[in-house]
Parts: sequence; structure tokens; C-alpha cells
Amino acid sequence: MAKIILSILVFLCSTTTVFANGIDEKIDKIIAPISDCVSKIVFYPITINGASVPILIIWLIVGAIVFTVWTKFIGIWGFKHAIKVAKGDYADNDDNDGEVSSFQALATALSGTVGLGNIAGVAVAISLGGPGAMFWMAVGAIFGMASKFVECTLGVKYRRFNEDGSVSGGPMHYLAHGLTRKKMRWLGQPLAVIFSILCIGGALGGGNMLQINQATQQLINITGGKESFFFANSWLFGLIIATIIAIIIIGGIKSIAKVTEKVVPFMCILYMIASIIVILCNISELPHAIELIIKGAFSPEAIEGGIAGVIIIGLRRSVQSNEAGTGSAPIAYAAVRTKEPVSQGFVSLLEPFIDTIILCSMTAFVIIITGMYTQYNSDISGVELTSAAFKTVLPFFPYVLAVAIILFALSTILSWSYYGQKSWNYLFGEGKKRTRTYQLMFCSFIVIGSSMNLKSIIDFTDAMMLAMAVPNMLGMYILMPELKKDLAAYCQKFNVGMSVKNIFNKESEEQEIAA
Repeated sequence: MAKIILSILVFLCSTTTVFANGIDEKIDKIIAPISDCVSKIVFYPITINGASVPILIIWLIVGAIVFTVWTKFIGIWGFKHAIKVAKGDYADNDDNDGEVSSFQALATALSGTVGLGNIAGVAVAISLGGPGAMFWMAVGAIFGMASKFVECTLGVKYRRFNEDGSVSGGPMHYLAHGLTRKKMRWLGQPLAVIFSILCIGGALGGGNMLQINQATQQLINITGGKESFFFANSWLFGLIIATIIAIIIIGGIKSIAKVTEKVVPFMCILYMIASIIVILCNISELPHAIELIIKGAFSPEAIEGGIAGVIIIGLRRSVQSNEAGTGSAPIAYAAVRTKEPVSQGFVSLLEPFIDTIILCSMTAFVIIITGMYTQYNSDISGVELTSAAFKTVLPFFPYVLAVAIILFALSTILSWSYYGQKSWNYLFGEGKKRTRTYQLMFCSFIVIGSSMNLKSIIDFTDAMMLAMAVPNMLGMYILMPELKKDLAAYCQKFNVGMSVKNIFNKESEEQEIAA
């Protein structure tokens, strides 16, 4: 099967190389009107304090606040327990209900969220809103933890075990089966189908073509620009990555998890070391940087940067921040080996913390402490701005950045290949041939994305990825009450968050008495 996929990819490469210049322009011309229309609907804005914010972003923010209040700020009191579960302190060696460990599930989910947004999106946010935007990144992550907890717990609770031993889960399953249990099949089934379609589109575009396109451009930049071998042969890099991805994803989530559990820690540590070096070399400016962040946190510019810059740009690009509420991560967590769905809800709390509070904050400090955020303009923005900030201390950093971006892209592509596959399987069945058809299509899009400039399609799929939050969060609201009993029972069993546990138990008892 791998040889067949490789042969077809080579054919696609040769075709793409000959017609690329004409094809992308024609597709853009056809898709642009549709893309613009969909984007205007999905990102329809309202104005808050002079800042234009899409209603969909408000939908995500409000949901995060509701879930945070409902769980009594679980991101804070449940954090210690989350680390213990991820470490395997509660693992049961006899527990075979699943395919991957808690840490592998976390690494796979992280690989889908850690990406270009941690490098470029943060730079744009701070440039728009000033240093105070960093404060709002951290606040957003804390609230996003609760959204992540609810959706990932539901993802494990309503997962399905297939005949071959594999696991299928995610929003499409808890929308279909969870709402059916609530006698709302008329709503759950259509929402599950809509979510699956949006997820497949997002996986092929924002989770695939955008990633490989950005990685290819960075490779070209460090190998000579227009003089680079890859400038006229970008398809070759796409073929190499597509082949690697094909070999990995054929093995399913177990194979993907084995790669992500190694790649994710490595790329995160690599980026953090580079960031720490820059910060230490400018350590005398650290107090001033902190002062700028605190003073700017509540200024009008910071509010605009924090919301418009961090959330809009971050969520629209999908890979920035934590994607809490969009429904992608529950698909990965559903494959975990556990009999306690709530335990993986706790593990998922670490995802926004690592992605946003640690990695995004590292980027923010580097840009602020070097003063490069004041240099943002039409000629230097996003990746270039972050690269310039690092380059003030590390002249060779563009090469480190290229490695980081390629690893970020590779890991994101791996995760989204699985997200799209499970959505595909939900719509068309779990058969091996159906799965291989999707995998072949997905790998083909890697080659196409590396050598074509399909701006309209990327914009369109970005809109689809964010739109996943509409059916997902609607289902989360409906199913939220049943998680209260699950959370209370879990806290009682494992002696977690005693004071909060008592509150949940008291509320559950009052509800039962009232009933």
C-alpha cells in the first residue's frame, strides 16, 4: 500500500510541476467568491470598544467563561492532578480500553495546536496591541482550559470501539449519541454530519496545505531564496514530507502517537532553549518588559491586540493558542487507554497551558525584551518579526526557526490527518479501503500545498475549522449537566480537589432531592 501511495504521489508531483502556475490562479479565481462569502458569514463582526470581533469568537469566549465558572476554575484546582494523570500515576496495566497512553494522547493533541501561531501569531498580536496583549493570552488560556476539559471528557465518554480494536471518538460521536440519549436525535445527527464535513475540509486545508506551504517557504528562505533549488522544485520537498506522513499515518493513531510523543517534546524544548538564551542575554531589560506588560494589559491598544490580535488571528489560523472549543482535540483523546473519561479531561488542561502560557509567552517575552515589537510594518511581520528578535542574539536563529517550523508543520499535519480521517470514517464507514482512500487524498494535498499558492482555499478552510466550534459547543452546552455527576464521582473516587468536590456533591444532592 505504501508503494502504491508513493507512486501516485510521484505522478501528482509531475503533474503539479507542469501546471502549477496556471492551476492555482484558476482555482483561486473560481473559489475566491465562495471563500469570501463563507468567510464573511463565519467571521461576521461586531464592534466592542472600537475593536471589530467576529461573533464566532464571542461564541468561543462566552463558552469558555461559562465552562470555567461551572467547573469552579478547574484549570487552577485541577492542574496538579492533571500532571499526575499525564505522568501515569493512575494508569492501570490491565486497562486495555484504548490505543495510546495519556501522555501520547496529550502529545498528539499538542502537535495539532503547537505551530506557526506560536511564532507568527504572537508577533502580530503584540504588534497590534502592545506588550499588554501577552496578559490577555494567559487569561484566554486559563479560561480555555475549562472548554478543553468539557469537550475532551465527552470525547472519551462517548467513544466507540471498532471490530479491529481501534477507537473512534470526538464531537461527531457525542453529538450523535449523546444528544440521542437526550431524545434530541433530530438535532444531534445533523450536527455530527456538519461537524465531520467541516473537520475534513479544515484538515485538508489549514491542517495540511497551510502547514506545508509555510514550511516550504521557510526552507526556501534559508537555502537561497529565489536561487534556492527548492524555489523551482518545491514539490520535491512536498513529496518527501508526504512520503514520511504516509508511512506514519498508515499505522493509525498508535503510529502517530509514537512519533508525536518524541517530536513534540523535542521541538518545544528546542524553541524554549532558544527563547531562554535571548531572555538571559537581555536580562537587564526583564523588569522593564514586565512593567510594559502589566501597564499595557488594560490599555485600549492592549485590549484590541489581546482580542483582535491574539484570539482572532490565533483562532483563525487555528494552530495558534489551544483551539479550545473547536472540537479537534477530543478526537485524539478518545483513543486513550482508560476507563475514566474524566481523567483525560484533566490531562487536557495541560494543553492550553503548554501551548499558550509557556510557548506563546516565550515568544512574547523575546519580542518585548528585544524591543522588536516596535518594528512591525508591511515589510517585517509575523515570522520575520519573531526571527528578527531572536537574531539580535542568535545570528544563526533563522536556521533554528526553519527546523522548528518544519517540525511544527510535520506534527500538525500528523494530528490533523487523524482528525480528518476519523471524521471521514464517521461519514463513510470504518472500512480499510475507505480509510486508505482518505489517506491517499490527504497525502496528495501535501504535495499540492507545497507547490501552489491557493490563498482562497486556505481562507475557506480556516473558516471551516473555526466553524467547527458552532456544532461542537452547542453539544457541549446540552451535555454539560451530565458531566457534573461524572466529575463529582471522579473527585470522590480519587480524592481530587476536596473543597470543590464537596460543592459538586452538594449541588448533585440538591438536584436529586428536587427531582
